[in-house]
Amino acid sequence: MTTLTGHTDAIRASRVIGTAVYNTAGESIGTIEDVMLDKTSNGIMFAIIGFGGFLGIGEKYHAVPWSVLDYEPSRGGYVVPFTRDRLKAAPAHSIDELSGADGERARDAAFDYYKVDPYWN
Repeated sequence: MTTLTGHTDAIRASRVIGTAVYNTAGESIGTIEDVMLDKTSNGIMFAIIGFGGFLGIGEKYHAVPWSVLDYEPSRGGYVVPFTRDRLKAAPAHSIDELSGADGERARDAAFDYYKVDPYWN
């Protein structure tokens, strides 16, 4: 089944990881480093986007609600509706912090910061 924009509902995680992320101005934001899965709801909690750093040093990881990422074939990556400054100011975490407390702290902070309706209510 396809979405309204012609995308399929299902995608392998291996195809998502490493994909570039851009904002609507076309600026490169980072790449999808991983996805956090919610085992109890069988859904995706959030995408983990690596932002900044050089060769892995000083890299910050941001939890971004999966629902705000829109794949843009012409760019070969996902587009998020946020400015670079808004993303820079977003809650940042280490990889270990993203999975702490079952990922709920990072998830809640991301959904609150980006003003996205929670999927778990």
